[in-house]
Amino acid sequence: MSTLSRRLVAEGLGTALLVAVVVGSGIRAERLAGGDIGLALLCNALATGAGLVALLVALGPVSGGHFNPVVSLSALVQGALSPRAALGYAAVQIGGGIAGVMAAHAMFGEPALAWSAQSRTGLPMWWSEFVATFGLVGVGIGTLRSRPGLVPFVVAGYITAGYWFTSSTSFANPALTIACAMTNTFTGIRPVDVPGFVLAQIAGGLCATLLFHWLCRRPATPAEAARATRWHPGKPAATSAD
Repeated sequence: MSTLSRRLVAEGLGTALLVAVVVGSGIRAERLAGGDIGLALLCNALATGAGLVALLVALGPVSGGHFNPVVSLSALVQGALSPRAALGYAAVQIGGGIAGVMAAHAMFGEPALAWSAQSRTGLPMWWSEFVATFGLVGVGIGTLRSRPGLVPFVVAGYITAGYWFTSSTSFANPALTIACAMTNTFTGIRPVDVPGFVLAQIAGGLCATLLFHWLCRRPATPAEAARATRWHPGKPAATSAD
């Protein structure tokens, strides 16, 4: 079993590499697309999806492959992560995200950090982030409980699609959102717009957690079923509840 320190390193490293993929591919795509924003977005989306699959497969077995404070919050609500671990996860994810921006900027000759001037605000954008995060957490829970081996591909596929079906390009991640406030490039977001995104992401993630935790309830194992139906003195035999 992984120690907490190993899990925290995996989460920080994974988030840093994920943000480096998002920001770095955005810079590369914008420079090569010759002003064609659609082409740049396509390249950015494909690179992000591919990078996310690789990171989830490599680091998921160590830490769970959250790379996202909302995913860690969802795990906390479900009882799969302790408050101490969830707080540690969020801290290293945010720190790793900032490190990922700096790494991407260094590769492309950009300043280490630069506040973004790109406006991403308003009700459609906030709703977009709610939906994006709701779907991300929802498909993650559903797949984890039915086909856990497919989680990296399902999650990455959803994020790749999210670049296109959401008006906000599906940040769906507070650590990524905070990091992207520090890059004045293709994937940036103004610092003043960050709180609206983060609140929408948290709301979407919590709603998905409550719904999918109920909707995709894991069937009881034979041992659990036997315990649940065992009679205890002074108590009626337990029955299954929907």
